[in-house]
Amino acid sequence: MCEDCFATDKAYGENMNSKNKDFPSLLLVDDDPLFCSVLASAMVNRGFSVMVAHDVDDALAKIGDNVPEYAVVDLSMPGPSGLVLVERLHALDAYTRIVVLTGYASIATAVEAIKLGATHYLAKPADANEIVLALERTQGDVAAGIAPQPMSVNRLEWEHIQKVLAECEGNISEAARRLGMHRRTLQRKLAKRPTRS
Repeated sequence: MCEDCFATDKAYGENMNSKNKDFPSLLLVDDDPLFCSVLASAMVNRGFSVMVAHDVDDALAKIGDNVPEYAVVDLSMPGPSGLVLVERLHALDAYTRIVVLTGYASIATAVEAIKLGATHYLAKPADANEIVLALERTQGDVAAGIAPQPMSVNRLEWEHIQKVLAECEGNISEAARRLGMHRRTLQRKLAKRPTRS
């Protein structure tokens, strides 16, 4: 772990375990140390006691038996997907409010995240205020806007790939076989960020 990350983790670990015991606990899990540092600071300023982790195993080791009241979980990290952590956190405490935050948003992963126990799903970039609102939401929004036009061909391809990948439980080789493309081609497509529409 880098020195800055350790300092950040130590500071927020102390924050969680010292004078801020009455603040709601928040687990922030993302493999980008700079993003974690900035968001953790913003969430502390909004009244949360924050613990930072950089992958699923790190998060589970840090929380131990102390399941947080809130969690913000990145979807794509080294090792197991953030969806694995969503499922584990929900199994440990069904009342933990979990927001999945990802730069690789898709309908398939959003549906799976909600099924596994997430309460909301946000695409990056999202600021701290949006995240707080998502953590606090308890109901759906019947006034949610409907896109004025259909998705682009590129976005439809991305969504289809994500759906097949979810059906294959993340197995890239099997997904490539079902999609009729070479494994490396699929890996290249997955490495690109999806188009917005």
